Amino acid sequence: MSRTSDLLLTAIAPAIWGSTYIVTTELLPEGYPVTVAMLRALPAGLLLLLLVRALPQGIWWARAFVLGALNFSVFWWLLFVAAYSLPGGVAATVGAIQPLIVLLLARLALGSALRPLAVLAALSGIGGVAMLILTPAAALDPVGIAAGLGSAVSMALGTVLSRRWQPPVSPLTFAAWQLSAGGLLLLPAALWLEPPLPALSAANLLGLTYLGLIGAALTYILWFRGIARLEPSVVSPLGFLSPMTAVILGWAVLGQALSPLQLAGMAVVLGSVWLSQHAQRQLAQRQPLALPALRP
Repeated sequence: MSRTSDLLLTAIAPAIWGSTYIVTTELLPEGYPVTVAMLRALPAGLLLLLLVRALPQGIWWARAFVLGALNFSVFWWLLFVAAYSLPGGVAATVGAIQPLIVLLLARLALGSALRPLAVLAALSGIGGVAMLILTPAAALDPVGIAAGLGSAVSMALGTVLSRRWQPPVSPLTFAAWQLSAGGLLLLPAALWLEPPLPALSAANLLGLTYLGLIGAALTYILWFRGIARLEPSVVSPLGFLSPMTAVILGWAVLGQALSPLQLAGMAVVLGSVWLSQHAQRQLAQRQPLALPALRP
């Protein structure tokens, strides 16, 4: 499969993640962030385990739980804290720093080159996200800012380690391990920190099913497949598509207005994604054999 096809398939994941906000606000009960995160990860992971019928072996038990914590448990938990403590625009803009963190971590952990064009693309993407959803009246809560930065660091580290620790299994099995581990780690936190869920309506069940099967299982299979085939510095900027999709869905489904600044922000986001891919192509042309060696 061509590199362009790999990029397009991987980009489906953050595009679908952009629907999480509208599904959560329109279909799920309020006030259960950890429980919802657990129900998003654990059932999907267990279902995938039933399909693949393959458990981790040896060191992969520990690695599955480390990656499950970084990519799901810690990331989603802190993300919800940021979302509840900050206006949505501030939370998304803080989280948009993730591709920049990935560039630094990939340099340290994988020996990847730190390319000026890639750094410029990451900074442009942050600016584009701010243009999309940040308002002048946005309040800055220190706890929310810290949680937003923590969630970005968590997923950035999970992305880089998912590349460094490539398992001898398919992306489907890799996603099953991580979702199950992340859900199991969230289970005691959900039981301890939050009251039991109320009786779920048909809309609640529809929302949870969508977030689990589509928003978690399908998207993370595509995401981990992309990480295995492409550099983390190439995959991570695709995450800018998530807030852009959220804004488009707000306009299309909820009738929210789109300002000229937001339209300009979409152009900047798309430009930053293109620039990050262009930077990687330039490196590949100069050093066609320069991909870092991956150690199990």
